[in-house]
Amino acid sequence: MTDEGYIALSKPTIGQEEIDEVVDTLRAGWVTEGPKVRRFEEAFRDYVGAAHAIAASSGTAALHVALAAAGIGPGDEVITTPFTFCATVNVILYIGATPVLADIRLDDYNIDPGEVEKRITARTKAMIPVHFAGQPCDMDRLLALAREHGLVIIEDAAHAAGAEYRGRRIGSIGDMTAFSFYASKNMTTGDGGMLVTNDEELARRARLFVHQGLTRDSWARYSHNGFWQYDVAALGFKYNLSDVLASLGIHQLARLPHLTEARQRIARQYQQLFEPVPEIIVPQALGEVSHVWHLFVIRLRTEMLSIDRGRFIELMRERGIATSVHYIPIHYHSAYCQRFGDLRGQFPNTESAYEGIVSLPIYPSLTEAQVQRVGETAIDIIRRHRR
Repeated sequence: MTDEGYIALSKPTIGQEEIDEVVDTLRAGWVTEGPKVRRFEEAFRDYVGAAHAIAASSGTAALHVALAAAGIGPGDEVITTPFTFCATVNVILYIGATPVLADIRLDDYNIDPGEVEKRITARTKAMIPVHFAGQPCDMDRLLALAREHGLVIIEDAAHAAGAEYRGRRIGSIGDMTAFSFYASKNMTTGDGGMLVTNDEELARRARLFVHQGLTRDSWARYSHNGFWQYDVAALGFKYNLSDVLASLGIHQLARLPHLTEARQRIARQYQQLFEPVPEIIVPQALGEVSHVWHLFVIRLRTEMLSIDRGRFIELMRERGIATSVHYIPIHYHSAYCQRFGDLRGQFPNTESAYEGIVSLPIYPSLTEAQVQRVGETAIDIIRRHRR
C-alpha cells in the first residue's frame, strides 16, 4: 500500500488564512508571546463564554497551571479517570498531590459520578473529569458532588473544543477548563493549550504561573507602551504560548464550527455503516450534549470473533488504514504500577472497554469514499473472522 492510498488516523486542516497570519507574525518580528496571543485569548474566551482565557504551551501545561492556581499540593487527593492519556494523571503528580482513579461508564466512556462519590475523602480537594472523545461528562452530577464536598472541578477538555452540555459550551461550566491544541485535535496550533475560568482570582494566579511567576509578561515589559519593572511573585513555569502558534489558533477557532460539522457528518456515516454489525458496539452521543467527535471509538465484541483486537488492527493496517487505541488504562502502565501497586481488577468497566476499543480515522478532510472504505474494510475483516 502506497502512502497515497493510506488512510491516516488524523490530519490537521490548515487553510491559507492560517498561513498568511503566521507569515504576518514572522514579518512583524514579534514571534514570542505578544499581541496575537492576546487576540487568540480574547476570541477563545468569547467563544466558550468564559470570563478569562490564559494561553499555554500545551494542554498538559494548562492542567498543571490549573492545579497550581487552585492551591492543590502535597497531602491532597484529586479524583480522575483511568481511561485517559497519561498527562491527566501526570499533572496531579507534578503538583505533589495524589491521583485517585474512579471507573467509567460503558455507555460513553466518561467518568462515572457514582464512582467519584465513593472515592471522596477528607483529603479530596479536586476532580478532573475528562470529556472523552469529545462527549461531555455528566456535569450536573459532578457539579452537585463538588458543591456538596467543597471540591474544585478542573475539566480536561483536550478532546472537547466546541462541545456543549445542555446548551452550555464546555469551558463555561466548571471552575477551570483546560483545552489542548495539539496537532491531532479538533483545532490546532501545532502544539498549545488554553485554560479558561470565570473566577478572576484563579485567572490571576494561573497567568502568574504560566509566566514563570512574573507579574508582567514579555508583551507588558517590552512592547512600545510596556514598562520594564516586574516582580517574581511565585515559583511559576515557562508555559506561555508564542504569537507564531497563536496565529494558527486565531483562524482555527474561526473555522471550528465547520470542522465540527464535518466530524459529526463522518460520525453519522460510520454509525450507519456499523449499525447492522452485531460484533461492533458503535459510539453514540448521549443526552443533551453536542458531541464534537475528536475520536470515533468502536468496541469489538471479541467474544464473537476468532481474532483479538490486536490482530484486527494489524489487518486494518495491512489494508492501508491506520487505527489506534485510546487509551491504555492508566493503571496498566509501569510507572504508575511502581508507584501505586497493581490496581488491576478495581476498574472493571475501564478494563472491559479497553479489551475491545479501536479508534478509527476521523478528520474533516476525510472524504465520504474514504469513510466508506474504512467501514467496509472493518466489516469485511469481521465477517471473515466470525466465530
